[in-house]
Order: sequence, then C-alpha cells, then structure tokens
Amino acid sequence: MAESNSLALLYAEARAHGGVIDLSGRAKWHLTGADRVRYLNGQVTNDIRRAAGDSAMVACVTTAKGRLCGVVYVSAAADFLRVDAEGELREALTARLERYIIADDVTLEDVTEEECLFHVLPAGGSEAPIVAGAEVRGANRFGRAGFDVIAPQAEHGRVMESLSAGHALLPGEITEVLRIEAGVPRWGAELTEETLPAEAGLDGTAIDFHKGCYIGQEVISRIKSVGHVNRQLTGLAADAPLAPGMTLHDAAGTAVGEITSAGWSFGLESWAGLGYLKRGFAGAALDARSPDGGSVAVRAVQVKGLPMAP
Repeated sequence: MAESNSLALLYAEARAHGGVIDLSGRAKWHLTGADRVRYLNGQVTNDIRRAAGDSAMVACVTTAKGRLCGVVYVSAAADFLRVDAEGELREALTARLERYIIADDVTLEDVTEEECLFHVLPAGGSEAPIVAGAEVRGANRFGRAGFDVIAPQAEHGRVMESLSAGHALLPGEITEVLRIEAGVPRWGAELTEETLPAEAGLDGTAIDFHKGCYIGQEVISRIKSVGHVNRQLTGLAADAPLAPGMTLHDAAGTAVGEITSAGWSFGLESWAGLGYLKRGFAGAALDARSPDGGSVAVRAVQVKGLPMAP
C-alpha cells in the first residue's frame, strides 16, 4: 500500500510539475556522409528532408511488405543525423539500415555506449531545460510535447543531477502508466515484426504520404487508399485487473481482440490497457479472458479512445 501511495504521489507530481525519464538505454546512431539525408529518406516513412536540429521526428522503418522493423526518432545535427530506437532493436536495426548502403556516401555509427539521453516532460508552458554541455531538442515521446537532453555518456550523472533538481526522476512504473494512458505503442508489446504501422495508429504521426519512395511505401499507400485495417490499437478500461495476453471476447464469446499492455491508471482511477480490436467491435460489450481463451477474468471491459488521459 505504501508503494502504491508513493507512486500515486509521484504520478500527480509528474502531471502537475513534469518529470525526467532516463532513456540512455535506447539504441543510438549517427549517420554521416553527403548522401545521409537522401539515403535515410529512402529507408523510413517520414520525410527526413524536414528533419531539424531543435526537434526530433518519429518515423517507421518497414519491410518491403510494409511491416515494422522498428520505430525511430530522427533529428539533424550540423553534419550528421541522430537516430534512436528501443535498445532491444540495436543489432537488428543496425543490420537493416546498413543492408541498403551500397554506393552511397553514408556511414552508420553506433553511439549507444557513448551518449546518454534523457527526456523531460515539462509542466504546461514550461521552457526547454538548459543544461551545460548538453544538446536539447523538442520531442513527443509520451503523447505530449517534451524535450530530449543529449550529452556524452561520461556526463550522465551530472546531467541527471541537473535535470532532477527541477523535476521528479520518474521510474519505469510511472512512465509505463503515462505511456498506456497516452496510447503510445511500444516495441515488444503493441509493436512487433508483424505489425502494420496503421494498425498501431502510427500513420497519423510517423508517415508522410507525400514524400518520395521508401521501402514498404507501396503497401502502406495501398492501405491508406483502402481506408482501414482489419484491427486497430485502442484503449481499454475496467474495474478489475487487466493483463497483457488476455483475449477480448464479445457477448457471443467470439474472440475479437487481445490486450498488449495493462496497469493501474492513476489518471482514470481504474485499470487501463492497450490492445488490438478487430474492426467493427469498438462499441461491443467485451469481456477479457485468460490467455488460453478460457474462463472470463474481467467483465465489462470498456473501449476508450486514445489518448485516455491528458
């Protein structure tokens, strides 16, 4: 109970006054060379020609079949592009991005161990943090505008101390709640190698439908022309505990979806989750069952629009 109360207070502090999240475990690369912008623009779904130094854009790396290899954040320094992704994708994305460097003047350098990365969720209207020796850029990682702070790994302790002097340092339990409430999909939960970007709602933030060709564009454009996908990421809420792996069933007992992430939402004051629901069942009365589809574990699961909490 004491831990729950402590997390509730920390959540309230984050909502009211902002917080700091240590993302130094993410995979990080520098892309250099005269062809870097043209090359990366042909590998990802967003328009890298618009990448700036003061903000990070989100983009998908996809296969030729339009399915995800990963989601990256990209910004432009003076003579290189910064790219970062989930830490578990470090090897796979390095191989994927290097695969198509043939006659291009491009070098991909892994700087995961050389740089630290923090994300600041500011209070409303707050200005960008100022940290000596660090670069600051705008980024939306948790459903609202925030700031990335990037510095050499050797400066990790000093930068964290500087940032936490004005903001609460948020543990994983809180950042996961904020992510679920905001409806932000995560690799290994909502996002896998079988996911189409539109299923996870990434078509609204990570795809430029007017840019030039890139790997997977044909499939992704075709999905847009059809106007829908067969399943969609949605928010879920219930009075009883939800858990990843639970299946969602309609009143007739038909399986119509699955829960991918779940936890207690301090913002909703209920259990909340993210999951995929088949098209046409958003208004249905749903129950959540154990992963094997057996006994009903949670009745009256509500479908919520995303984001679920501000």
